[in-house]
Amino acid sequence: MRIFLLLLFFTTAGFSQTVEYQISFKNAVHHEAKITATFPKVETDTLTLRMSRTSPGRYALHEFAKNVYGVKAKDSKGQPVQISRPDPYSWQITGHDGTVKLEYTLFGNRADGTYTQIDETHAHLNIPATFMYSEDLKERPVEVNFDLESQPDWKVATQLKQLEGNKYYAPDLYYFMDSPTEISDYDMRQFQMDGQNIRFVLHHQGTEAELDEYFEKVKKIVAEQKAIFGELPEFDFGEYTFLACYMPNVSGDGMEHRNSTILTSTRSLAESGMDRNIGTVAHEFFHAWNVERLRPLSLEPFDFTEANMSGALWFAEGFTSYYTPLTLVRGDIISPEEYAKGLNGTFNYVWNSPGTRYFNPVEMSYQAPFVDAATSVDPVNRENTFISYYSYGSMLGLALDLKLRMEGLNLDDYMKLLWETYGEPEKPYTLEDLESSLAQYAGKDLARIFFENYIYDSKMPNYEELFRSVGLKLERGSEKAFFGPSVLEDTEGIYISGNPAQNSPAYKAGLDKGDRILKVNGKELKTEKEWNEILNNSKVGDTLKLEILRFGTTKKIDVELEKDPTYTISLDEQASKAAKKARNKWLGNNLPR
Repeated sequence: MRIFLLLLFFTTAGFSQTVEYQISFKNAVHHEAKITATFPKVETDTLTLRMSRTSPGRYALHEFAKNVYGVKAKDSKGQPVQISRPDPYSWQITGHDGTVKLEYTLFGNRADGTYTQIDETHAHLNIPATFMYSEDLKERPVEVNFDLESQPDWKVATQLKQLEGNKYYAPDLYYFMDSPTEISDYDMRQFQMDGQNIRFVLHHQGTEAELDEYFEKVKKIVAEQKAIFGELPEFDFGEYTFLACYMPNVSGDGMEHRNSTILTSTRSLAESGMDRNIGTVAHEFFHAWNVERLRPLSLEPFDFTEANMSGALWFAEGFTSYYTPLTLVRGDIISPEEYAKGLNGTFNYVWNSPGTRYFNPVEMSYQAPFVDAATSVDPVNRENTFISYYSYGSMLGLALDLKLRMEGLNLDDYMKLLWETYGEPEKPYTLEDLESSLAQYAGKDLARIFFENYIYDSKMPNYEELFRSVGLKLERGSEKAFFGPSVLEDTEGIYISGNPAQNSPAYKAGLDKGDRILKVNGKELKTEKEWNEILNNSKVGDTLKLEILRFGTTKKIDVELEKDPTYTISLDEQASKAAKKARNKWLGNNLPR
């Protein structure tokens, strides 16, 4: 979505139209914020205010209104006005004099890419989860004052434009809603690239030296990803901000925004975060191009009242996921051996899943409102029907890149073409645009085959040939016996912890999630260790005679073990010189020399 920034110097009439918010945190220890808002020049008898039900970058519904209470409204003279509730998400204000002054209390205690957390360590604000808004006033500029009188050590970090002190500005409602804010006693590092400022804000309990080491990795990621597209996006106000919060009180997440990203993790840099958190940095910054500006038409305009569905998430999220580890290996943050090893989990998850029988990548993308941090209480069968569009798309990005490289081309240049055609001018694309651009870049036949077989159908590319071209080995044929679903241990013994996959021996035998395994071949079992020993000592074709407990009744079920279907991907040290050269070109540093 193209956001045209308004001038900061308004006319007197224009300035009077500004929606103003103030938020304070005097009761932060109990996760409460006090919020006031002024809506001037209201031209209708009834002003409808609401809390969003969605958040930019998320596709499922989130009922933020449930954490709002103590709502009061007055007119410009301080006289109370009438409030009614037409639905669970809205408040209707009547009897005002053209100005509505609102106040309410917000509870928030989850820090991630969607929700808000307020406590004695910080105020982690996702704007849709925090502020009421009026859809009728969405074109108006917004000012927000963060009152930190009770927290003098806290500082504000956000993509909003700073006006003075703790007062910030957004040109319109959408930009405001897209501007997460971290307020804490954080540390910050920054550098300039192409005349723009890149800031890394970190709220943590670690040392300055740890942040310095981590920041060097961040700089490598920014440089490598710029090399893919040929340029940085033109960031509004000339600045991009990473908002990282690596604290024990947060929930792990990453969420992209137009000129910033949220990064949350309970892993500190001193523990495993130095290596395990950096992938999220790479993923989210790639979104500054792919999804924030190179954006599917199906997400325009973003709807704050309903779930948002797109068939392009295999590309928007999936190709971004492909470039996540690729950026790390090109930036010498991980080794080629680590990169190849890292492919195994995702590759097996995608290509050993029964989900390809039911949905192609476009249809998997349609599932986002049900899986993207969505909540439900009824059981689902996603082990058999769903493959994450992140993972599915990343494996298709891998396949397309290697196929293009066999033709003397590469995925980087295809992404650059899409950027120049749709991203930089911020012209939303369709699936047809993705295919026609691939045809323009690589030829109609290659584009048709890729989209017909792998996007609109669920066929598996010939990875053995593709991997061979860049000196990787794809092997399958372990003689290890395979049972299927995970078995876990609790105080009562061992049980099947998930829905068995349809192509597994356990499924074929009639086992189900929750079944308790009491005996195997007449031997009573109590621990997961005992179960694993039996499996490890079994052979392909062996039959396990199980006695299980289901619904309070014991049953006997025989399971014939099959060959382990797991694929193994590794560097092929016996590869040809041409393949090794292609591998080095694929995984090597792309920066200008």
